[in-house]
Amino acid sequence: MKMSRTAKNPVCVVCFGDSLTWGFNPADKSRYGHEIRWTRRMQRELGPGFYVLEEGVNGRTTVYDDPVMGDRNGLAHLGTVRRTHMPIDILIIMLGTNDLKMRFSANAETIAASMGRLLDFARRPTDDTEGRAPKVLLMSPPPLGPLAGTPLEAQFDDRSYKESHRLAGCYREKAAEYGAAFFDTGTVISASPIDAVHFDAEPQADLARAVAGEVLKLAEA
Repeated sequence: MKMSRTAKNPVCVVCFGDSLTWGFNPADKSRYGHEIRWTRRMQRELGPGFYVLEEGVNGRTTVYDDPVMGDRNGLAHLGTVRRTHMPIDILIIMLGTNDLKMRFSANAETIAASMGRLLDFARRPTDDTEGRAPKVLLMSPPPLGPLAGTPLEAQFDDRSYKESHRLAGCYREKAAEYGAAFFDTGTVISASPIDAVHFDAEPQADLARAVAGEVLKLAEA
């Protein structure tokens, strides 16, 4: 169903993710400002007919309780996020990079299966007044870059690197299984050479334009 897009009644778009959504700056470990973050740039691309909300948490996983960082379980967070922002028209999910850490020992298929649990929950209405199911856009994060000599090489290994390059294919299949749209962010943005995980400032504009295009497709569908 085509969504109504007006400044008075904008399409609600929630971006649910980790530090790649939060806006982590690998150069100084701060948060990028509103003029740089891809989510804020996407808001400008889409205009007043859309209302883009950021729900990024550094270190968030798909389903894992992180023994080091603590409260980072995406599946555990998603119910609260859905209720906080309902009614959500379009839910964008981009997770999986943190699942690649050595302490989780997860391959691409396992991470995709974990993502399936989020997609299954997202497609179900909640029992709240405005708890209807949103349209979902699953985005695969870009593959890890070369980790040797970076600040994060102690958290990821060669297996992490290899599995990160397989994740998009596994996510594409999982999105089809659960009726979600899919976008491979690795087609428009790469991990920064600074830490092999996060985004540099300049290419976030390209990501914002590309994801805005995907959002418009869903809004028109």
